Amino acid sequence: MRGTTRTVAVAAMSAVALLAAGCGSGSDDGGTEDTGSDTATGGEIVVNGCTPENPLIAGNTSETCGGNILDTITSKLVHYNAEDASPEMDIAESIETEDNQTFTVTIKSDYMFSDGTPVTASSFVDAWNYTAFGPNGQAGGYFFTPIEGYAEVSGEDATVEEMSGLEVVDDQTFTIRTTEPVSNLPVRLGYTAFAPQPEVFFEDPEAFGRNPVGAGPFMFDSWTEGQEIVVVKNPDYSGEFGGSLDQITFRIYQDTDAAYNDLQAGNIDLITAIPTSALIDDRYQSDLPDRNATAETGVIQLIGFNTTADPNLTGEVKKAISMAIDRETINQQIFNGTRVNATGWVSPVVDGYVADVCGEFCVYDPEAAAAQLESAGGYDGELELWYNGDGDHKAWTEATCNSISDALGISCTAQPAVDFATFLTAAGENEYGMFRYGWQMDYPSIENFLAPLYSTNADSNYFGPYDNQEFNDLLTQAAAAGELEEANSLYQQAEALLVDDMPTIPMWYGKAVIGWSDKVNPVTINAFGVPDYAGITVQ
Repeated sequence: MRGTTRTVAVAAMSAVALLAAGCGSGSDDGGTEDTGSDTATGGEIVVNGCTPENPLIAGNTSETCGGNILDTITSKLVHYNAEDASPEMDIAESIETEDNQTFTVTIKSDYMFSDGTPVTASSFVDAWNYTAFGPNGQAGGYFFTPIEGYAEVSGEDATVEEMSGLEVVDDQTFTIRTTEPVSNLPVRLGYTAFAPQPEVFFEDPEAFGRNPVGAGPFMFDSWTEGQEIVVVKNPDYSGEFGGSLDQITFRIYQDTDAAYNDLQAGNIDLITAIPTSALIDDRYQSDLPDRNATAETGVIQLIGFNTTADPNLTGEVKKAISMAIDRETINQQIFNGTRVNATGWVSPVVDGYVADVCGEFCVYDPEAAAAQLESAGGYDGELELWYNGDGDHKAWTEATCNSISDALGISCTAQPAVDFATFLTAAGENEYGMFRYGWQMDYPSIENFLAPLYSTNADSNYFGPYDNQEFNDLLTQAAAAGELEEANSLYQQAEALLVDDMPTIPMWYGKAVIGWSDKVNPVTINAFGVPDYAGITVQ
């Protein structure tokens, strides 16, 4: 995945600071160039895709297969700069606060959905209330936890449907009140769950998920189950981040090698991850000369544990398993050194990162691992390491199991689920004791690598689920901190607590390694590890 580390100093950024950053489009200060539809040169590309877990509803999508589609067809209050993920104004004209607890949001008056209806303050408030309302069962509901009234609407049996902390002032203005100060709230507002929804969504959300409408640079065209999802340019796009492409087809593959072969044959134009088979001896560089790119990203690969599924996986046993994994050899033999061995739970691309948080427990030491397992009382059973079969995970999970077996004398086998949607559903239903887990940051903050995964009842907390009140309290204190340094210190203390229980094992920090056909001009990778579709042009 990527080459040069980029630091994003936004962990405790105030709304006032966000305003100062502004949009920056077309400016001389390094802001994103205006690539609106009036600069279009056209063209179509085919890119490899995967099966979304859920219908394409912004508030119910918390994985990359659906998220990558929604990011092309939705716009949010805030847009993340392709180069460094710094926040820039998009639908928002301004986000103002004096206390990091009451925020006044003013939106641009000319923003439209692709069905021709206007984006209004109610488009946000109604969508957020729908997502947060527990009986609606939306995966993104967790992201509204800081807003006043969330506790009353979020329960499965809740009858209150509107958060008291949201109020529409007029068509272009609404206010947000949080239960405690949340210094980085404006930075979060570019995440998919915070996208607005048009009125047609509320008429039939289920049907909408198969034919979504957004305010983004592209608009949904078609979804052929198991084959492809097509988006086309939105001719009425109102924003400044559009790009030139007329159409993107996300072709669904069950195997990354098949996608790579199709790239070489000219059947697709872009692959978002080079398969491990082509990383060996840098084969992809000779296969795709001058048609590949590498960049560090806000992504981390983990091994997750669910102690509900397997109570024998205590924190002390998990430490032994972690010490039994030869990350460096696997990195070199499987990934040709294109990964960065992880020493903690937070990506180096965000401000607040600290090296070596995991300490000795993320260092390969088979003798110490065996002693640790003995001290923990051993492990009774056979380990299965689950992964999604439509991703390129077979080789490294098998190598990981071999390393664990060799060091600890425990039977360990890698087991594939048919696809990512099936895999994630099973993980959420506590079916896997041990499984591979990857996290791509939703927004550029140290908090995003901690709260959504390890907070009690967080949507992406598949790890037991993990429940540590001291951890929760530190996150609350960090969110309320007025200064970046204070916030980072508290988040770092929370991260350090993960060492005791090891809800996950850090494996590698992300690098994106992509390739493209000779039809496409050079492609850049954004800080989230995704191709910058706005910057893609065809020859």
